[in-house]
Amino acid sequence: RSRYQTIFAKRGSAAAAPTAGLHFSNTILEQLRSKGIEICELTLNVGLGTFQPIHEEIVEEHRIHTEDYDIPGDSAERIIQAKAAGRPVLAVGTTVVRALEDSARKASASGRLLVSGSAEADIYIYPSHPFKVVDQMLTNFHLPRSSLFVLTAAFAGRELLLDAYAHAVQSGYRFYSYGDCMLIR
Repeated sequence: RSRYQTIFAKRGSAAAAPTAGLHFSNTILEQLRSKGIEICELTLNVGLGTFQPIHEEIVEEHRIHTEDYDIPGDSAERIIQAKAAGRPVLAVGTTVVRALEDSARKASASGRLLVSGSAEADIYIYPSHPFKVVDQMLTNFHLPRSSLFVLTAAFAGRELLLDAYAHAVQSGYRFYSYGDCMLIR
């Protein structure tokens, strides 16, 4: 139980850990901060639906699960300021990508980039999604035929992702929760 916690975990309301965060330690975060990198925290309640495979032949017909998230006001403002200044926003994990892009979709009616507060991500991100907030992503190698794989393909491009997966298999990388990760920019 203790090994399946990220250093970001504050309360136990998620069905699973947002596993991209497992790659970080307090030492690594301090090293990043010392280089001037801002770190904004969100609350993510990863749902069991995250692990549900896609059974539809047409990816767009998949019905995705929902997940609760909370974006604190200061995190939303710092992300908005970063985007306005042309600084890249790096999301650590697909659940963060979903939360930020869901918030951006919901904020578009108000003319803002993001809205702070609690919400339920019901966004399904697949190829052709116009990313509004996330510029870079650190994510694990996900299982094929999962919504996480599809989201990553939407971000990186299908061919580049398939090339990365071929390299990972050939090199013996580990997949899934305790697996290796990749930075996509």
